[in-house]
Amino acid sequence: MSDIMQALRDGADGVGIFACHKGECDFETGNYTAERHVNAVKYMLAESGFNPDRVGIYFMAAAEINRYIEAVNDLVARIEALPVNPLKKDKTRGLSITIS
Repeated sequence: MSDIMQALRDGADGVGIFACHKGECDFETGNYTAERHVNAVKYMLAESGFNPDRVGIYFMAAAEINRYIEAVNDLVARIEALPVNPLKKDKTRGLSITIS
């Protein structure tokens, strides 16, 4: 949860979380934990006057490359529909994908 908030504080226009299908995670409950964190961040964003659509979670299997492409396209479209993050110092748009 803190990584999501830090990315937004650092000026990211949005954050996408890509997780295993529910019930299919090698980390047992990792995808459920990720979903709870995303929902908590969305709530905090809404309470702070930020659009919660800046954060999204997508469930897919590693072999579902088409689902991944659809999820990235959905996230990019949602973020592009929003104004630039007001916390961003450089008000230009750009796409950066970080995997951690």
